[in-house]
Amino acid sequence: MTNPAPTTTTAPPAGVDALIEAVLAGEHGPLPSGLTATSVFWIHHGTRLAGGDTTYLNQYVLVRLGGAFGGCAFEAGEIDPAICRDSSGAPLDVLLREAPRPLRIAALDAYLAFRHPHRDSGAEPVTLPAGSPEVRARARDAAIAGLLDIDRGAAVGLIGVVNPLVAAIRERGGAPLPCDFNLRTTQWGDPVTTDMHEVLERADAVVATGMTLSNGSFDTILDRCRTRGIPLVVYAQSGSAVARAFLGAGVTALSAEPFPFSQFSADPTTLYRYRTAAPA
Repeated sequence: MTNPAPTTTTAPPAGVDALIEAVLAGEHGPLPSGLTATSVFWIHHGTRLAGGDTTYLNQYVLVRLGGAFGGCAFEAGEIDPAICRDSSGAPLDVLLREAPRPLRIAALDAYLAFRHPHRDSGAEPVTLPAGSPEVRARARDAAIAGLLDIDRGAAVGLIGVVNPLVAAIRERGGAPLPCDFNLRTTQWGDPVTTDMHEVLERADAVVATGMTLSNGSFDTILDRCRTRGIPLVVYAQSGSAVARAFLGAGVTALSAEPFPFSQFSADPTTLYRYRTAAPA
């Protein structure tokens, strides 16, 4: 099943900054200067799943634009909570031009989701079941791993490590190559490298988190996967509509999870899966 991104009349963007410039120029819809970021807010939370020894600490900045939310994770200390007071009610183009990078990505995500909501995009909806964080995380990561079309034993670069996803890749038949700036081992003792370039050279396929949009590594990953002709699956809470803009232009599949994210609810929630044809 192939779920294309919403069609536009513009060429696929070369990278994230080029996409922002195209949006500012009105190439993807109304000029952002005529739109207002009604609300800018931030969430800081920690999670430790049962049976694990890793506490995940996450910070998100979020932007509301009309009926859409855009979100982006960021590293501790990267932006200050005062940004919520200073940016709420700002013209969207000001955020896209002048804000710190995570807020720029959140504003871009809000704009693209406002123009084309995931629920109306033709993507495959996947309902995550009600239940505990462990139940919901396993279901989410199984849905992500289900986007991999790989031979048994294929090396799968995992840029941004969560333990249930490591397990889901193994269950899919892949051999994970985990890479993360903040972890040193997985729950099972697998070494986690900080050298993204090593992983990108060894991998037969890559799974990358939307956090790569925030830290600026997304363009490098995209370019290397394009050059090597290997599949790139993105799992995105951060910038899910931004990553969607690169489907068929380096991104071969996407698990898009718009706000409110699965970890903030015990009730059923929906993520959206997109697929394109894999590289030849």
